[in-house]
Amino acid sequence: MTISALNQRELKAVVRHSILYQHSYDPSVLDFLPEPTCFADLLLDQITGTITKGREDYQLLPFFYDHLTSRDDVAFRHEIWRDLASDTVVTGLRLFTSEMRDVRQRNSWAEKTHYIQHRRGIHLDAVTRYCEAVKHLSSTLESNEISSRALLDIRDVVTKYASSATFEGLVRESQDLKTKLSGVRYSLNIRGSHVRVLRYDGEADYGAEIEEAFERFQQGSVSDYRLKFSDWPDMNHVEAQIADRVALLFRDVFSELESFCERTNSFVDSTVSSFNREVQFYFAYLDYIGPLKARNLTFCLPEVHESKAIFATETFDIALAAKLATQGTSVITNDFSLDGVERIIVISGPNQGGKTTFSRTFGQLHFLASLGCPVPGETASLFLFDELFTHFGKEEDPTFQSGKLEDDLLRIQDVLKRATSKSVIIMNEIFASTTTQDALVLGTKVLEKVIELDALCVMVTFIDELSLLGPSIVSMTSSVNPDNPVERTFKVIRHPADGLAYAISIAEKYELTYDRLRKRVGP
Repeated sequence: MTISALNQRELKAVVRHSILYQHSYDPSVLDFLPEPTCFADLLLDQITGTITKGREDYQLLPFFYDHLTSRDDVAFRHEIWRDLASDTVVTGLRLFTSEMRDVRQRNSWAEKTHYIQHRRGIHLDAVTRYCEAVKHLSSTLESNEISSRALLDIRDVVTKYASSATFEGLVRESQDLKTKLSGVRYSLNIRGSHVRVLRYDGEADYGAEIEEAFERFQQGSVSDYRLKFSDWPDMNHVEAQIADRVALLFRDVFSELESFCERTNSFVDSTVSSFNREVQFYFAYLDYIGPLKARNLTFCLPEVHESKAIFATETFDIALAAKLATQGTSVITNDFSLDGVERIIVISGPNQGGKTTFSRTFGQLHFLASLGCPVPGETASLFLFDELFTHFGKEEDPTFQSGKLEDDLLRIQDVLKRATSKSVIIMNEIFASTTTQDALVLGTKVLEKVIELDALCVMVTFIDELSLLGPSIVSMTSSVNPDNPVERTFKVIRHPADGLAYAISIAEKYELTYDRLRKRVGP
């Protein structure tokens, strides 16, 4: 079976245990997971794009595409997040990942260079940095109190590896070579375009003499005219030929270096490599929410379960919050809850009042919770769904043979066919292209089907009557300032739909009610 022949559910069956991921995976399969269709509607594509920016080498997006469906898998990741609440643990693990980034960079440099001695020198440097990274990782895990299954497992593996004869031999041999190479000293005899490479034999250091001669002319601070080198230590052809001749002069140590490089071509342990990639998932998300937490926005590890009694307090749209943070604008938080037979939230109210933002928040919360990540809010108890479906309005496609209404109907029909009692459905302003009466009839049919499915649902609508279809439906409205009805508070609260009241309030503000108009027009 080819990758293209596998659908997402089948992909989840082709798995193996990972270190920090728990919902285990085969990297060759996971990396082909498509972006979930709900991502664009919920702005999760913007969120994950920002989260993974600068970490493209780790290919983290598939981790964010593959949501969990097991409570134990979610609990597994929550344990890791609790361990990462320790500053010393985070500092130690960040040092490890920083050193591993240096190793990756040097391996990349070694592949780029055309000169053999240069390649071997970079390789040796990469090995020594790798050895330091492993020792720092082992020290961090051993010297801190950790309780997660993941970090306890990796501690056992890394401790055993760091004390193995293989690793200790790698450390000893790389350090020995570094010491021997640092003792290599040679002289250059340059005459015109000719360069001779000789063993150093006590010749005078002309560089020191020149510095001493010019030191007397120095007056105060001077500008730094030293050459700034490129990010990677390139070597030109003259330097390469000098290095080749130095290797001929010191055959023993350079032969050892050659043998070492051949034997350690693949020196990074696969478990260490996997851990380095997977921990980026946690650090990437931690770095994303850090600036939001610094603005006193709260995040919590939600209770995740199969009960449809759910709630969240002081929650917010994380994509909008990230945008507002750059503008220095405050973020409005909201609460919601469903209990007993309640399954559906119908949101109505004035335009530009935060209804769509609230619906996105609901979807973001559930998706982030299904990844085992902290979610925006002080407290949260959320449903562990099988699939999350969205239906948001989109621009009419001029190439589509029929109208927007038919497109809406086909899309929502597909959602309702695929959804189950364990699904979450979010619909935003469906059937807005038709008449109020037709929108009421069609919206009623859709909600009746959702009620029959017993799925969790949020519907944003301009049809107030849809909030009155049964006890499973909760009405929430976007509120306004009662003293100034045109001013939005962006608070979405439990409240009976009262769109007419908003219209009357606005009419009164501008003296456009029937009574006021009659007085102004006269008899």
